[in-house]
Amino acid sequence: MKNKIPFKTADILIPKESLEKWSVIACDQFTSDAEYWDKTEKYVDKANSTLNITFPEIYLEKVDNQTKINEINSCMLDYLNKDIFNEYKDAMIYIERTQPDGRIRQGIIGAVDLEEYEYTKGSKKLIRATEGTIIERIPPRVQIRKDALLEAPHIILLIDDVKKSIIEPLSKIKEEMTKVYDFDLMMGGGHICGYLIDKDNIERIYKQFDKLCEGYDYPLLFAVGDGNHSLATAKECYELNKAQGKDTTLSRYALAEIENIHSDALDFEPIYRVLFSVDPENVVREMKEYFNAKTANTTIMYYYGNKEGSIDINIPSEKLSTGVVQEFIDYYMSKYSDAKLDYIHGIEHTKELSQKDNTIGFIYDGISKDNLFEMVKATGSLPRKTFSMGESKDKRYYLECRKIK
Repeated sequence: MKNKIPFKTADILIPKESLEKWSVIACDQFTSDAEYWDKTEKYVDKANSTLNITFPEIYLEKVDNQTKINEINSCMLDYLNKDIFNEYKDAMIYIERTQPDGRIRQGIIGAVDLEEYEYTKGSKKLIRATEGTIIERIPPRVQIRKDALLEAPHIILLIDDVKKSIIEPLSKIKEEMTKVYDFDLMMGGGHICGYLIDKDNIERIYKQFDKLCEGYDYPLLFAVGDGNHSLATAKECYELNKAQGKDTTLSRYALAEIENIHSDALDFEPIYRVLFSVDPENVVREMKEYFNAKTANTTIMYYYGNKEGSIDINIPSEKLSTGVVQEFIDYYMSKYSDAKLDYIHGIEHTKELSQKDNTIGFIYDGISKDNLFEMVKATGSLPRKTFSMGESKDKRYYLECRKIK
């Protein structure tokens, strides 16, 4: 291969039983919806579960972080000692995820090489962040990962495979592959099946990845679709191990799912903003003053209590609605220190949260997925939290694991 493809097989761990309770949605979902996580806890009960080896963000300010991290690490050791996993050596897994709307999203699970990933804007690496990385979010995640024995990722990397030549053909031969799981995802997340990919098809995948790089001096092979802060954390832990002279055989890689941006089942949705602990009427007033648009090309909707309205603003052609709204929010929060911000997936969920006292939500247009690769190549990265791949329940669930120590 002309290019060194930063994706390889891995020793993948999958629990032997009770996968319905094992597999929990990515922990950066429903961060303002305590009811979702309460129901998840009740459903999982005392079963082996990724709920016990991850740190849902909704709890970050509610529990002692170091105590929780110690409990996570202890649970990982317990799971390994109890031999709850089947281990698939040197494996790649083909995934079919049936979403709640019935559409099937396909993917491949393997390990990505962190040497070829960089999250800083303007990177020329084969794996690049698509959105601005919030640097202050990385150190707390490093604390969680640095002593962990396992990773259970929700990272999704996108490929720009217009011809659908890499992932999609696997659906035609799945009956010839060994099925490693097949179950319903909890809390209305749909259904998922996984199959071991044979060696011949692994070689075909490598060759097709190489073709995607042809003709580019600095090809963008994998664009981060989800889990950028998790991937950035894995990178930081790898660099930390290198600096300390530790063995990096395992930490150099991170488990991830590869998906095709041209999948018919993959939608791009804007990630909306909700401000808490604010006077909504004051927010609206200041937002109108901030933009003061004499000409307008975009409408931003806002919701609070049982009220709704809109503000017409002018957005330069090189910018996105997300970035412009975020600029105002950054300005507003610099003036009002009590204000809190959350990034919300889904219009209805945003409206629901906006009904709370002292809360206001914003809804606006998003980015077309067909423009993503070219925009990242041209601008380096998009504003932070610009897009979500599907609605909240479509997000990746923790399932496969890999030893990282």
